[in-house]
Amino acid sequence: MPDTQNTMTVGAAVAAFLEACGVQAAFGVISIHNMPILDALHQRGQVRFVMARGEAGATNMADAYARTTGGLGVTITSTGTAAGNTGGAMVEALTAGTPLLHLTGQIETPYLDQELSYIHEARDQLAMLQAVSKAAFRVRSAATALSTLKAAVQLALTAPTGPVSVEIPIDIQEALIPVPADLRPLPVARVQPDATALDVLADRLAAARRPLLWLGGGARHASAAVARLLDLGVGVVTSTQGRGIVPEDDPRSLGAYNLHAPVEKFYQTCDAMLVVGSRLRGNETLKYQLKLPRPLYRIDADAAMEGRCYATDWFVQGDAALALDALADRLQCRMHVDPAFATDLRAARLQAESSLVDGLGPYAELVRELQGAAGRNFNWVRDVTVSNSTWGNRHLHLFDPRSGVHAMGGGIGQGLAMSIGAAIGAAQTGSGRKTLCLSGDGGFILNLGELATAVQERANVLFVLMNDQRYGVIRNIQDAHYGGRRCYTELHTPDYAVLSKSLGAGHTRVADLRELRAALDRAQSSEGPFILEIDMLKIGGFKTAFAGPPTKLAQPA
Repeated sequence: MPDTQNTMTVGAAVAAFLEACGVQAAFGVISIHNMPILDALHQRGQVRFVMARGEAGATNMADAYARTTGGLGVTITSTGTAAGNTGGAMVEALTAGTPLLHLTGQIETPYLDQELSYIHEARDQLAMLQAVSKAAFRVRSAATALSTLKAAVQLALTAPTGPVSVEIPIDIQEALIPVPADLRPLPVARVQPDATALDVLADRLAAARRPLLWLGGGARHASAAVARLLDLGVGVVTSTQGRGIVPEDDPRSLGAYNLHAPVEKFYQTCDAMLVVGSRLRGNETLKYQLKLPRPLYRIDADAAMEGRCYATDWFVQGDAALALDALADRLQCRMHVDPAFATDLRAARLQAESSLVDGLGPYAELVRELQGAAGRNFNWVRDVTVSNSTWGNRHLHLFDPRSGVHAMGGGIGQGLAMSIGAAIGAAQTGSGRKTLCLSGDGGFILNLGELATAVQERANVLFVLMNDQRYGVIRNIQDAHYGGRRCYTELHTPDYAVLSKSLGAGHTRVADLRELRAALDRAQSSEGPFILEIDMLKIGGFKTAFAGPPTKLAQPA
């Protein structure tokens, strides 16, 4: 007879370990191949489980939860098709460097890897998961289940962070093990920068009169150290992932206007750039043709970043916060910044903003009203859509490094689910943040089933749905590069008023921007998900058409 007082199932040990990791919410879909874990979560009652309508959506939710809370995201799926459904969302988490634990079931160990057409079997599933994860593990015995999970979580949280998958066969999930003596997660080491390398970097920056920081997502935890360097006169520009490290209304920051022509011109007046925690992505560097200041220095926890995308004149491997704090110590009373530098930086920012706002046409009013309604404490989740590429990625000001979420991998339709994860994170942590989600109609309908999840979970999300009943960016590309031959872009879309009512979500449609403020007031006073549908066919298009990622030959003015 089993000793139930001194033993527990592996599934229960998984649940207890997640609690020890500080996980407050997990996302997934229940199945026969993960029920021991989910039954334990339910019985223990410590971790909120969000029942997504699909595994892709669940993984997007866990991704955004992690990005906005700064903690570990967790998604729990079944094996086979279900694990395969996570693929696109796992690619997104990998692209964004999100610390995420993907727990997936697996068929019974006696039948593994034999291609017996067993239900939920997938040929070489582990290799599939390895392709879309930072790493993937299989639990091979009940005795090693906890140690495998500890290693997976440590790896997910170690810079460069990323998603890690763990397969747990169903017979192992059900197996009894002694109650673990130590459920604590393993420590996560921060890369200590080399003092000599920092000395050299400090000497070089001290000689600069117009130094600029480029901040990426790897510096999101370094706001305090960045503030010290700003106070010494250093300027800042950010990548999309680095937004909010410096509040975007700070006059010493170029915000995320990193590739606009006035900013590129300003770069040429700078005599040093320090890139911190950024991969200098092609989309944000005009396919690596953007003229960045020289000399160009880099700080990154990943040694492989040295020389990648741009030649590096000096490299320091290290955690961004540790390295920048130590750098600020070394630069105290040594900086002699050009008195005109701050004024020139601000002028470049204003020119870039003015050009962007002019290109918005009527939608400049939408951005102004959204900014006013959002205040300073909000999450800003964006799908891949014309509106985000035009203004969402840079023009709505962010004030916190954890408030911005964007589909970095370029996958359409992930914003809806991501906004739910962000809203659950706000609810669980008590941040008080309202979540705003910018979507186009083409992307929104792709994972429309997750709108039911938002309603069921009472997710506090305002969906700003830009509805032009087509794939707008594809149509613009066809106009620009395919002789105006338009095909496969027109979309049949639902009546969102009727759909929202049937689901129990709030909705209002704006066909005249003079109606916008009243519509926003209604949306802000509602609880749970609310769709603010912007009828672009009635309002009109943008003054400047967005026709795909900018290049050196066609960059923003």
